[in-house]
Amino acid sequence: MKGKYVAYVGSYSYTGKAKGITVYDIDVEKGLFVPRCEEAVNNSSYLIASSDGKTLYSIADEGVVSFRIHENGSITRLNTANIKGMRGCHLSTDAQDKYIFVSGYHDGKCTVLRLKEDGSIGEIVDGVYHKGLGSVAERNFRPHVSCSRRTPDGEYVMVADLGIDQVKIYRFNEHDEQLTLVDALRCERESAPKCFRFSSDGRFIYLLHELKNVIDVYTYENGKRQPKIEKIQSIPTAGEKRSQLTAACSMRFSPDEKHLFCGNAGDNSVSIYNRDEKTGLLEMICSLPISGDYPKDLAIFPDDKHLASINHESGSISFFTIDYEKGLLVMNGRSVSVNEPNSCVIVKVR
Repeated sequence: MKGKYVAYVGSYSYTGKAKGITVYDIDVEKGLFVPRCEEAVNNSSYLIASSDGKTLYSIADEGVVSFRIHENGSITRLNTANIKGMRGCHLSTDAQDKYIFVSGYHDGKCTVLRLKEDGSIGEIVDGVYHKGLGSVAERNFRPHVSCSRRTPDGEYVMVADLGIDQVKIYRFNEHDEQLTLVDALRCERESAPKCFRFSSDGRFIYLLHELKNVIDVYTYENGKRQPKIEKIQSIPTAGEKRSQLTAACSMRFSPDEKHLFCGNAGDNSVSIYNRDEKTGLLEMICSLPISGDYPKDLAIFPDDKHLASINHESGSISFFTIDYEKGLLVMNGRSVSVNEPNSCVIVKVR
């Protein structure tokens, strides 16, 4: 817990009301963000930090932009890389920061780029376009890649496509540097698998469905030709009184992974779950409003006692103290205004 933490929030900049990335100092004890400065990025729709916490990556209109994170939390641009496709919607790096994976919602493409030792982005090593048709509804009529991650064992890349209701599994190694399709998780029609996360021990996968409004829990084991994946649970993302317009939109672990958080658009709520580290199973504690519209992302403070909801539609970040025993979210001070925020990442700086 000791040390300084900084939050980076990506926003759309086309209206001119935000530059792209807003930098905040974090008051961990009070559970608040304190605005510091802004950095110019063309429509920063998604942000991540490298696994070593030294580099910040952002989606931009022109591709992907990298920034050096300095000891005081300030950032300076390293370079910009073209992904040779339509703008992305999601980013991830592997544990060794050797590659960055870009998901393309608009063109149904997953792009893999090499990362350099200084954290800057190198050349494209491979990319795949998904093909196929989803349901009759336009929302799910064609491929929409929404999340791509390398598996913790480093053997595969899993790619969620909410348009065709599948999570495709590709073999990927550093010798061939090619995405080779080996399997797929075929989800329920019009469930829209949006994003997923692995537990840090690599044993469990948590898959969020945007339209079905459930989180599916899977066990994960490596296999000779493809991984062994088995569903063990399906749990709602919101309470029983959820709106018919509810759409699950964000998911985060607590720092110790004993809890999972899910943001829901439509009824504008956050659901909190207990997570059993041995079995991987989830138990809902509560599902409560976040005092804003469209919680597009969530930020869990490093003390595991506070939460920030990144409210895209209302242009705000709201702060809460978490009471796990009573199942409560207590609003913690005034919200911070920021134009059309999309994503947030918290980094411990040196």
